[in-house]
Amino acid sequence: MLKNLIINRKFLKQLDFGLIITALIISLFGVMNIYSCTYKSYGVYYLEHQLVWILLGLIVMYLIISIDYSLFGSYSKIIYGLGIISLLFVDVFGNIAGGARSWVGIGSRGIQPSEFMKIAAIILVAKMINDFEGKINVPKNLIKLIGVVLLPMVLIVIQPDMGMTMVFFFIFLGVFYAAGLDSKVILGGFLATVIVILILWKSGVLQIYQMGRIFGFLNPDQYELTYAYQATQSQIGIGSGGILGKGFLKGTYVSSGFIPEISTDYIYAVVGEEWGLLGGLGLIFFYGLLIFKMINIGKSSKDLFGQMMVTGVITTFLFLILQNIGMTIGIMPVTGVTLPFMSYGGSSILTSFISIGIVLNVGMRRKKINF
Repeated sequence: MLKNLIINRKFLKQLDFGLIITALIISLFGVMNIYSCTYKSYGVYYLEHQLVWILLGLIVMYLIISIDYSLFGSYSKIIYGLGIISLLFVDVFGNIAGGARSWVGIGSRGIQPSEFMKIAAIILVAKMINDFEGKINVPKNLIKLIGVVLLPMVLIVIQPDMGMTMVFFFIFLGVFYAAGLDSKVILGGFLATVIVILILWKSGVLQIYQMGRIFGFLNPDQYELTYAYQATQSQIGIGSGGILGKGFLKGTYVSSGFIPEISTDYIYAVVGEEWGLLGGLGLIFFYGLLIFKMINIGKSSKDLFGQMMVTGVITTFLFLILQNIGMTIGIMPVTGVTLPFMSYGGSSILTSFISIGIVLNVGMRRKKINF
C-alpha cells in the first residue's frame, strides 16, 4: 500500500516545483495577513489553524499526484455521486452561516461540501468531454453535460449560496468555451441565465441580503451604511494603504473590526492597507504566474481528459481571484467567495491544494514513461 504512494523518480523529473513554490508563497503570505487582522482579538489561534490546514493541504496534494489521474476518470461518476449526496445532506442538515445552509460540522468547525463539489464536477465533465472526443456541440452530448452541471447548481441555489452558484456557472462556461462550444449556444446560455435570475428575483427565493448586495453594488452611496457597508469599509482600508502600505501588523483599520469577514472574504483589504498598491500588485503577479504555469501544463497534456481538468482548475482560480479582489475594491458585487490560498478556512485551502495537485498530476504524466 505504502509503495503505491511513492512517486517514481522519472515522474518527479516532470513535476513543476515552481508551481508548488508559487502556491506556497501565496499561502504563507496569506497566513501573515490572517494573523495581522486577527491577532489583537484571537492571538495566534487563526495563524495556527491556517498553518495546520496548509500542512494537510500539502499532504492531500501529494496523495493526489501519487495516483495516475486516469483513475480519477474511472471513478468520476462515484466521486460526483458522493458530492451530490453531500450537498443533499447539507440542504437538510447543514449549519447556517452567512445566511446560507452551506456548511456541515460541529459548532463553528465544519466543511463546505460545495467547495469539493466543484472538483468532482470538473472531473466528471472533463471525462465526459474526453469520451465524447471533444464533440461538445452534438445536442445529445451537450444536454448531458449541462445536466451534470445544473444538478449541483440547483442544490446550491436551495441553500441558498448565490456566490458558489456563480462560481459553478463561470467555471463551466470557461470549460465549455475551451472545449469549442458554439458561440451562439454560449450567448443563449447567458440570456437563459439572465431570465433565471429575473425569475429568482421576483419569486422570493433570493434573501433580502442577497438582493441588497446588488443594490449596494449599483448604488453604494445610498446604501453605504447598510448593504454596501462591507465593500465601502474595504475600499477605505485599501485606500488608506497608499502606494507602500502602512507595514506588517500596522494596519489599524483592518485590525480594528471595521470590516466584517476580514480574514476570509476580505483578506485582500489587509493586503491593501498593510502592503499598499505595490503589495497588492505583487500578489496579483504571483497569481498570474500560477495561472501561466497551469496554462502551460494544460497545453502539454497527453489527452483531452487532462486538458479539460486543468482548464476547469484554471477557470476556477481565475473567477475566484477576479471576483474576490473585484468585490473588495468595488468593481464587482459582493459574494461570499474566498481568495485562493489567501483566505482563512479549511475547505478553501484543501480544495485549492487538491486543484493544484490535479494540475501537477496531469503535468507529471504528459509523457509516456518507458521502464
